[in-house]
Amino acid sequence: MGILDRTFSSSFLSATLLTFELTVLSMLLGVAGGVVLALLKSGPAPVRWLVDGYVWLFRGTPVLLQLIFVFNVLPLWGLNFTPFTCAVIALTLNEIAYMAEIVRGGLLGVDNGQRTAAHMLGLSELKILRWVVLPQALRLILPPTGNQFIGMLKTSALASVVSVGDLMLTAQRQAAADFDYVSALCAAALHYLVLTTVFTLVLRWAERRFDVTRRAAARRTKRPAPAAA
Repeated sequence: MGILDRTFSSSFLSATLLTFELTVLSMLLGVAGGVVLALLKSGPAPVRWLVDGYVWLFRGTPVLLQLIFVFNVLPLWGLNFTPFTCAVIALTLNEIAYMAEIVRGGLLGVDNGQRTAAHMLGLSELKILRWVVLPQALRLILPPTGNQFIGMLKTSALASVVSVGDLMLTAQRQAAADFDYVSALCAAALHYLVLTTVFTLVLRWAERRFDVTRRAAARRTKRPAPAAA
């Protein structure tokens, strides 16, 4: 079977869809969890210590170890999940640790004078976070988040070790069936490149969409010049 035949085969297309679902779901949950942990970093000392311990643990151990741990240990505790769910849990827990640091860095990148001015206007902490801090922090958060998204796509290939039928496992099984490793792995590479390209384009659009500085400059450029007296 040739590379193009494998690329457009139903098995590879199904595996691509599964890889897409695994990547997007794990990343979205990771971003949500990372935001929560980043906000908790401003809490009391015991909470900060717990957050630091979580980040230290999941950033300091391999993703593969975490995948195998979730897949093999949770059933011993009576928690039986499908391989796909186990992969989502492990990838999400790992991603939360990285996103917490990215979000925290973005929040710290907003000048304190912005918060002070908002306090003087009588805004609550929640409104300051929603209307002042987050819109400016997004400009700093989105680029590294895009890199994490691409990294998550490639890291999701590790889910094949716990029997998730993603692109990597599909390529391995087909290559083992007919010993045509070249076409199977090249077909998988093409699918990964397509997904990476799509994610990159979407993230670039998001960066432009949420770049408040660029949008403000564009509005000033479009504003008509005052009429001469």
